[in-house]
Amino acid sequence: MLEKVKAALDGIRPALQADGGDVELLGVDNGVVKVRLTGACSGCPMATITLKEGIEQRLKELVPEVKAVEAV
Repeated sequence: MLEKVKAALDGIRPALQADGGDVELLGVDNGVVKVRLTGACSGCPMATITLKEGIEQRLKELVPEVKAVEAV
């Protein structure tokens, strides 16, 4: 599952980087993906929306085993 999540994040990453941000995968535990938003995303007021409605939604579509995504 970890490799599937890494591949999915690689597909999401260019959109984040286009706005000066990025996402770092910290791990996967029982279907919960732990990430750190970096760059412009780390201090952005829209980071929670990016995390839940962008990253989490897309990961769940690409990797059905994903239950949630949490920022650490």
